[in-house]
Amino acid sequence: MAPRTILYTGKGGVGKTSVAAATARRCAAAGMRTIVLSTDPAHSLSDSFEAELGSHPTAVGDNLFGQEVQAQEEMERNWAAVQDWLGDLLAERGVERISAEELTVPPGMDELFSLLQIKRHHESGEYDAIVVDCAPTGETLRLLSFPDVASWWLEKVFPWEKRVVSAARPFARTFLDVSLPSEAVFDDVQRLVRNLVAMNGILRDRSATSLRLVMNPDRMVIREAMRTFTYLNLYGYLTDAVIVNRLFPADVDDGYFAAWRQVQQEHMELVRSAFQPLPILSAPYFEQEVMGPEMLDRLADEVFADGEAGALLYEELSQELVSDNGFAALRLTIPFAEKGDIDLKKIGLEVIVRVGSQKRTIILPPALAAYRPRTARFEGGALEVQFERTDDGVSANETS
Repeated sequence: MAPRTILYTGKGGVGKTSVAAATARRCAAAGMRTIVLSTDPAHSLSDSFEAELGSHPTAVGDNLFGQEVQAQEEMERNWAAVQDWLGDLLAERGVERISAEELTVPPGMDELFSLLQIKRHHESGEYDAIVVDCAPTGETLRLLSFPDVASWWLEKVFPWEKRVVSAARPFARTFLDVSLPSEAVFDDVQRLVRNLVAMNGILRDRSATSLRLVMNPDRMVIREAMRTFTYLNLYGYLTDAVIVNRLFPADVDDGYFAAWRQVQQEHMELVRSAFQPLPILSAPYFEQEVMGPEMLDRLADEVFADGEAGALLYEELSQELVSDNGFAALRLTIPFAEKGDIDLKKIGLEVIVRVGSQKRTIILPPALAAYRPRTARFEGGALEVQFERTDDGVSANETS
């Protein structure tokens, strides 16, 4: 049976590391052998547990292990031959050796290697639950989309490129004054791509794997989470909950923070508009920093007051977005609605769906800025909106 895998992501500073650590403690307390790992280059998991963690799993409680993945070690394990070849190639062209070594690792590749630890733990059979504290939103999205490209490259391009380079290698030094990659280089690349494709299958297994978005009740943070949510659905990844962290409690209504709490409550309306029917979990702004077992358990008590931390909290893609050749389709699950109650509007990159007095707001990817709604159909509890690209390529505001 596949281990339960939960990935936490969100804008930097929203408390996702604390929520990930609290989730792991709750899973372990439920009898699940659990590992929580950080793939964020700026690790803070050790601080959350108040324990020293390293690049290998370290026991931090009964049934509980923590790990801060070291990207450099992962690169040495997966990318050594490529680094040696590129480093020598750049050094031959006059690039300083230290600079050459830095240039051998494409941006974001270190985080990508870190994510491969999920696959290793998944296949080891040692854990019932894998909880991941991911890098901030932008990095996570870029990395999660990479396996799709890698799969195509492996199937369509790699076999031909390898054959061409093998044939050209004897002549390269004579005619091109360049060293072409060795078989070891191709082996490294092929192994990496195959691992990424396999990891992609793990992450898209909706019966066992889900992502959870962590945010603060601030408009800027919420809107970034909305964009992230759309992209996750575009890639086919299941989001089973959102967590709103650091809400001011009701007892500040008469104090200095009353105005802040009022703004937060208004922003919660945007959260509900954007993410329902997903479970919307929340935690208060505690009187002290969330560090150590006691505070992590307090956080878990608040976030998971109505359910199990390791459970699959929502099992469907609440929205699906696909695009191809100038057309796009957005599918929204809207249970219990009637066709006559639905109103649709697109303003820039925002699609606003009203059902009676309620509304749902979706932020589309920038690539769909020049698309306009063409048709809308509601059946079987779902609304499907067809978009087409405008001829002039200018974003249009449409109402239907």
